[in-house]
This record gives sequence, C-alpha cells and structure tokens, in this order.
Amino acid sequence: MKEMELKYGCNPNQKPSRVFMKEGELPITVLNGRPGYINLLDALNGWQLVKELKKATGLPAATSFKHVSPAGAAVGLPLSEVEKKIYFVEGMELTPLASAYARARGADRMSSFGDYIALSDVCDVQTAKIIAREVSDGIIAPGYTEEALEVLKKKKKGNYNIVVIDENYVPAPVETKDVFGITFEQGRNELDINKDSFTNIVTENKELPDSAKIDLAIAMITLKYTQSNSVCYVKGGQAIGIGAGQQSRIHCTRLAGQKADTWWLRQHEKVLNLEFVDGLGRADRDNAIDVYISDEHDDVLAEGVWQTKFKTKPEVFTKEEQRAWLDKMTDVALGSDAFFPFGDNIERAHKSGVKYVAQPGGSVRDDNVIETCNKHNMVMAFTGIRLFHH
Repeated sequence: MKEMELKYGCNPNQKPSRVFMKEGELPITVLNGRPGYINLLDALNGWQLVKELKKATGLPAATSFKHVSPAGAAVGLPLSEVEKKIYFVEGMELTPLASAYARARGADRMSSFGDYIALSDVCDVQTAKIIAREVSDGIIAPGYTEEALEVLKKKKKGNYNIVVIDENYVPAPVETKDVFGITFEQGRNELDINKDSFTNIVTENKELPDSAKIDLAIAMITLKYTQSNSVCYVKGGQAIGIGAGQQSRIHCTRLAGQKADTWWLRQHEKVLNLEFVDGLGRADRDNAIDVYISDEHDDVLAEGVWQTKFKTKPEVFTKEEQRAWLDKMTDVALGSDAFFPFGDNIERAHKSGVKYVAQPGGSVRDDNVIETCNKHNMVMAFTGIRLFHH
C-alpha cells in the first residue's frame, strides 16, 4: 500500500488528510481500527524511540506517547513489589516486554491516560493483558502473537488501533515537512546514542557506573523524540519524569522534577496504604493520589469529598514528611537536550536525587554549572550533542 486516507488531520476541520510514500510502499499496516493523524505521529516517533532503546541496551523497550512526546519510556527490567503495586500489575505474569510497558505507563500515569503505545518487540499476551486494562488509543509493534491480537482487538468496542511496522524499514536520509505552504528539508537525526556516549566527564567526581550509563542513554534517546525544550529524569531503567516543550530550560527541569517526585512519593507507605472505595477505577485512583500528594490535598481531605474516593479519611501527608521521603531518592540520572545555561537547573535536579547528568555543554556559564555539580558531588558528562526535536 502506497497511501492511507485518514479521517482528518490534527483537528476535524483539517481535511483531506492522508499519509503516503513518495517512493515505495508504506512500512506500516493497520490490523485493526482506524488510526488518525496524531495517532500516527505518536506511533512513528514512539517506534523510533523504542527501536533505539533496544539497540542501546539490548533489552525490550516500550514507550507511552501523548501529543508527539513520550509520557514514559522504559526497558524490560524486573519490577519490585512496590513498583508492581503502584503500576497496578500485582499478581500479573510479567515478561520483560510486559515489564517495560508497565514501567513506561506507570512513570506518569496522569499523562499516559489515552496514550499511544510503541513496543520494540513482538507484543506477547502478557503485555496485551496490561494494555487491555488501560485507557489507550492504539499501539505499534513489529508484530503480535495470535493471543495478544485477540486481546487487543476487544478494546474500545473492537475499534482499538493496532498497527504493525516493518522492523527492517529504513527511511530516506533526508526528510521534509511543509509549513505554511513552504517545504523544509533536513538530514535525519541519525546520531547513535549508547552507554559509551558519556566519556567526556567534566566534574571532579568521575565515577560513572554502567547502570548510570544505561540510564543516561535512556534519558538522551527519550529526549531525541521529545518536543523541545526537554529534560528527562531516569532511574533504574525507566524515565520517571519528562519535561517537554517548555520555552525555559529551568521550567523543563522543574516540570520533569515534579513528575519524578510524584513517582517517588507514590511509593511512600501513606500512599501505598490508601484505601479506595470499592469499584473506583485506576484513572480515578491516579487522580486521587495526585491531588493527595499535591498542594491541593486539603480538597481531598475536606468533609464530604474524601468519602467519594476513600473508605477512610486519609492521614495528612505533610510537606515535611514528603521532603524527608524525597531525600531518600538517590542515584537519579538526568539528561538535557541542550546545554544548561545556569546552575539553577542543577540545584533543582539535586532536590530530586540526581547524581548523574548528561548535557551537550557549550554555555558561556559552563563553569558555573560544573561548579554547582561539584558542590553536590554529581557526575556530569558533556556529550557535545544537541537533540532538539520539533
């Protein structure tokens, strides 16, 4: 098939809409549903991300995409019992690929609501069963087992978007995009990022373990497909906070740091022990948890409100308790798609347990940024690589 007609473009008024190949056949086939314009943007960006994550780490990879940026990305490492609980996969059989998606979806569950999924490997039934329980628009993968396909086809009343991609497809080295009737052309960003990309360590502390190199590679590959400006926090093989599309880098760092903090706070015993009313869906539980640990927690604890979410009135989760718990989050890796112009980014990252940093370098204030890292005994590598994505 050389082209595919779409229902409409970014918005219902943008018609006609299609995807097509100028030469050759489309590398994607729709097995179920009718993906839209934004769906396919998410699918194709997500596929590139997971393909590169697997190449860099050797592990199955998954990403949860929303509006052309990842909400989460991860590789298939085992989950702890706490992680299984906060990702709502307790008691489920978890293959490495299923673990990768549980991690990718669980990093920022609020943002992943209604996601488009990309998997690096053939989707197995264990992964499909996790996807079946979540609100999602569609999936792209290099293949599906028969059992997985049957599970996925039942989603959204049989209209779930299921796309298979030719994993051997290689795009043309030059890409184009039309804006306001004008065609832009550029070479594709073919930079190879892996755990060996962080040899130029500029801080006093130069101890960069292999686990941190993998986390930094995950951060930088994730940023390669995140709308800029962007910053990514990674811990234990998964992105735990992504700040995308901000005009100011410190706002990226704060946004991503806040998401990383929320991920860690969900693992506190006060959150783990929350008792929800019977029948409350996962999305509603996510919303209740998010408000409970936010500055709006008084709204949840108010008389007449908490009863709609919880069996018993939750204890107050004080800012002092939250800070004490956040101080236990350590060895976090941080990547930035462009240089840090000020040390304030490092100060904010330190509050979220960041120990390892990768960024291009090249700011007139590099000395200040390095000095701030040294103050906190961080390890920072200059990659010399900018990863803007628009």
